[in-house]
Amino acid sequence: MQSLTSRLYYFIIKRKLKQMRALNLPLPVARALGDKNAPRLFKMPSGIATELTQIQSLDAEWLRPETGRGQGILLYLHGGAYVQGSVKSSRALAARLAKASRTATLSLGYRLAPENPFPAGLDDAFAVYCELLTAYPGQPIALVGDSAGGGLCLALAMRLRDAGVRAPAGMALLSPWTDLTLRNPTHASKAAVDPFFVDRSLLDTAAAAYAASHDRQHPSISPQFARLHDLPSTLIHVGDLEALLDDALILARRMTEHGTSVELKVYSGMWHVWQIFGGKFREADQSLFALGAFLHARLNP
Repeated sequence: MQSLTSRLYYFIIKRKLKQMRALNLPLPVARALGDKNAPRLFKMPSGIATELTQIQSLDAEWLRPETGRGQGILLYLHGGAYVQGSVKSSRALAARLAKASRTATLSLGYRLAPENPFPAGLDDAFAVYCELLTAYPGQPIALVGDSAGGGLCLALAMRLRDAGVRAPAGMALLSPWTDLTLRNPTHASKAAVDPFFVDRSLLDTAAAAYAASHDRQHPSISPQFARLHDLPSTLIHVGDLEALLDDALILARRMTEHGTSVELKVYSGMWHVWQIFGGKFREADQSLFALGAFLHARLNP
């Protein structure tokens, strides 16, 4: 049964996001507001040491559990529809994933559209992954990402596979955005209950900015349409109140068809990337615990 607290959060979030959409803020203002409000809205867990850094001339942040840390590294790729998000706005979620997995985590501020459309973000993720391999020889690396960051994790894993680079030890995807053509049925059928995507307009604008001159069905833009063989063992968490529900369901089915090991968990009553409310209600903590256990096990066989 869904917790009463999560139900309350759902209605609060739905109302607040409706108010934000009515403001129709310019993208630079929305980005700045996200960075400013994140520390107030999403509290950091205890026991995490943070270190801002740069890697490949990109902003990044290390989030290291202070005790009980296992081996390996998590590379975290944030969400934001490829046009928003940063190491600042996603710090609390990245920290909770680091703590749940007991793993040093590098949160990457990859370049965003429309200033830097595809394949800029993918190029950044590939370059940083390769630098981590060089800087930490022998250390296993796993990938974790939410929303657009989940899609970017998939695109990165495919590029690594095709380039013959050592594969990630595992991959965890939170509500991944995998169909930028927006043709999946739940993009429309779940709009009425999704607090974030009440119609296709927000995602359509972002998809156009990210894809730019490329076909949105390009396999590295919409991984749902890719060859999904020989990818790392993957765990996917998604809510049943998401316009992106089919993105996860169809992805999991196609990964299985291509012989990739994948586990899918659909959470009743949950919305897009609800895990950011870790510490606030049961369903967020349960998901984070399971994601962390999965990643820890892949990095510490």
